Amino acid sequence: MSKKILVLPGDGIGPEIVAQAKKVLNVLQADGLDVTLDEAPLGGAAYDQYGSPYPEFTQKLAREADAILLGAVGGPQYDQLDRPLRPERGLLAIRKDLNLFANLRPAILYPELANASTLKPEVVSGLDILIVRELTGDIYFGQPRGIRINEHGEREGFNTMVYAESEIRRIAHVAFQAAQKRNKKLCSVDKANVLEATEFWKEIVIDVAKEYPDVTLSHMYVDNAAMQLVRNPKQFDVVVTGNIFGDILSDQASMLTGSIGMLPSASLDQNNKGLYEPSHGSAPDIAGKNVANPLATILSLAMMLRYSFNDEAAAQRVENAVKAVLAKGLRTADIYEAGTEKVSCSAMGDAVVAAL
Repeated sequence: MSKKILVLPGDGIGPEIVAQAKKVLNVLQADGLDVTLDEAPLGGAAYDQYGSPYPEFTQKLAREADAILLGAVGGPQYDQLDRPLRPERGLLAIRKDLNLFANLRPAILYPELANASTLKPEVVSGLDILIVRELTGDIYFGQPRGIRINEHGEREGFNTMVYAESEIRRIAHVAFQAAQKRNKKLCSVDKANVLEATEFWKEIVIDVAKEYPDVTLSHMYVDNAAMQLVRNPKQFDVVVTGNIFGDILSDQASMLTGSIGMLPSASLDQNNKGLYEPSHGSAPDIAGKNVANPLATILSLAMMLRYSFNDEAAAQRVENAVKAVLAKGLRTADIYEAGTEKVSCSAMGDAVVAAL
C-alpha cells in the first residue's frame, strides 16, 4: 500500500533545500519506493496564503500523511505579527497536533569534515552522538504564559516549565531503547539542583532505568553538559533531555560536526509517524541565492525511510550517497575549505542523485 508523504517547503531557504530532497525521492520512487507526495504551506508561507501559520488545509493533509518532510520556517518580515500568527507557532502547532513528542537529533562528524569543525580534529574525530529531546512539553508549551502587569505596576513576561510524569516516562523509554541499539550509554541532562520540574524529571528517568538494566545511566546538569560538549564530546553516546535544554544543546552539538547544515532530525509519535526536518532555520539572509546546504534535509529523508517506513536499505543508500559526495570533495559554502570544490545548493542535490 502506497505511503503518503506531505512536503512542507516552508520559508527562507526551505523551498531550495526541500527541492533537492525531492530529487532524491524521485530517484527512489523510480526504483520502486511506493510513496505519493502532497505539498502544503506551513509557517510564513501559510500565513501569507491563509492568514494562519498552520491552516486547516495543511492540518488535514498532515493528519492523513504517513510522514512529513519540512524545510524551515520563519523570517524577519513576520516579527511584527501577533505571536499566535508568527511562523514558529505553526511549527509548534504541528508538533503538538500530531503528538510528535520524541525529537531525535544525531550529531555525526563525517571524516572528510573533521577540519570544518571549530574544534580540533582530535577532539571531534569519530563523533557520533544522538540527542533525544522531548518536544511537546516543558516551558515552550506550559501554561500560564504571557506578558502582564505585576503587583508593582511593572510589565513582566512569564512562562511555566512543567512536565507530567507520563511525558517524562515516554521520552525516557525512547531514549533507553535508542541506547540499547547503540553503545548502551544514556546521559540524562537536567537542572535538578535548581528547578523542581527537572528534579522530578531525574526521579522518573531513574525509575524507568530499572526496566533497562543493560543501559548505563548517568546524569549531568545542563550547564556542565554544554561545557562537556565542547571539552570532551565523545564521552556522550545518547543524551535525553527536556524541550528547552534539548533545543539549545542540539544546536551546540551541530557545530561540532562542522555546520548545522549537516544535521538532520526526526520528530516522532508513539507509532513512528514523523516530521523530518533539518536542524537549522530558514536562513533568510541567504534565501534565493542557491548557496544553502541541502545535506541535512536529504539526511532527514534518510531518517524518514528508517523510522517511518522501516526501510533500512533505502536509508543507507541515501546516507552512502551523501558520504560519496563528501569524499569527492564537493562542499557548499558552509563547509568549504581550501582544496575542496565549492558547489551550489542545486549542484549538491544533483551530485547526491548521481551518487545514488
